[in-house]
Amino acid sequence: MSDKKDFGFETKMLHAGHIPDAVTGSRAVPIYQTTSYVFDSPDKAAQLFELKQYGNIYTRINNPTTAVFEERMAALENGTGALATASGMAAQFTTLMTLLRPGDEVVASSHLYGGTYTQLEHTMKQLHVKVHFVEPTDIKNWEAAITPKTKALYGETIGNPKGSILDIENVAALAASHSIPLIIDSTFASPYLCRPLDHGANIVVHSATKFIGGHGSSIGGVIVADGKFDFTNYPSIADPTASYHNLKFFETFGEYGFLMKARTVTLRDTGACISPFNSFLLIQGLETLSLRMDRHVKNALAVATFLKEHPQVAWVNYAGLPDSPFHDLAKKYVPRGPGAVFSFGLKKGSGDVRAKGKKFIESLDLFSHLANIGDARSLVIHPASTTHQQLSNAELEKAGVGPELIRLSVGLETIEDLLWDLDNALQQSSL
Repeated sequence: MSDKKDFGFETKMLHAGHIPDAVTGSRAVPIYQTTSYVFDSPDKAAQLFELKQYGNIYTRINNPTTAVFEERMAALENGTGALATASGMAAQFTTLMTLLRPGDEVVASSHLYGGTYTQLEHTMKQLHVKVHFVEPTDIKNWEAAITPKTKALYGETIGNPKGSILDIENVAALAASHSIPLIIDSTFASPYLCRPLDHGANIVVHSATKFIGGHGSSIGGVIVADGKFDFTNYPSIADPTASYHNLKFFETFGEYGFLMKARTVTLRDTGACISPFNSFLLIQGLETLSLRMDRHVKNALAVATFLKEHPQVAWVNYAGLPDSPFHDLAKKYVPRGPGAVFSFGLKKGSGDVRAKGKKFIESLDLFSHLANIGDARSLVIHPASTTHQQLSNAELEKAGVGPELIRLSVGLETIEDLLWDLDNALQQSSL
């Protein structure tokens, strides 16, 4: 798109990264469902493989449909560039594998998605990377956990499922003072509600499966980098890379050094690439992102307000409510609203709260019981027995996941129907 004007968010989500196809005139982004590409000559092929010229080599590394999705996400996040992956977990793993070496350490928020926690705690341990989890609401906890081996700080814009809001600017300032990149998972917010790079973060990851796609039809992830971090003293990016004849990625590609290493080394070697068809579906999702997020947030606030007043509900964790301890941070970082995913607790009463939660979920009609969020349809799950079930009781307590906790992802349905469904299920669970 033109550099002469700073286009608005909606214009970027419809146009960034693409012009009508030169051959066919197709207005929609074509699906380039191909594994590989014909090279003009042996010399051109050699230049592509040596990274001396940019172009399409193999869809495991890049693809024209995926390139549109990547450029559009970079534009929406105000980033230098982006890299799409097979899933959100792949985006996270690709980021860490690119940055870290055996013996390095990470400081991470304890308010994380269960899959993220297990990847950091267990999978990274197999790679000899140690992760220190901290209660994220106090910056002193972050500072105390940093050691000379720390190579990244990691947090979520909106904690899953606790609903906490990370003070990104505060953590980013700490990271910058130690010359450490701050990585933010902003899946719950999407770039419409929050752009962490604007607040000092260096890398943003998304599970594009969620609000970006928006319809529960495709799995994908994306990494967006600000291009501002100085990797001069980061061996993983600055040192010679043997598999490319000792190419120095940061010296050669500058602000694109991290993303180029992530694409041409980590993604190439792990194979966690996105399919062109999923990239196409995620592009379709982006084209309505702001419209959907406005409705998601409106419905979520109405549901949270309703539940807070319900006699069968003990508490509601939604930063959009005025009495939330994260309300002020929400107004700063997600002024349009703190997303549409939040948790609430059932009153324990005299019976088993787990059994009560099971009956509540079984009594719902409109809310679908499944392990996903960010769908146009409303979703529900009991994290302690599903998404976070691999965590120990102590780890569950740190993550703020109790047996009474129910997580909702509020969709786009008629709000009166959603409130009816919840009220009916709550009444049934109390019988």
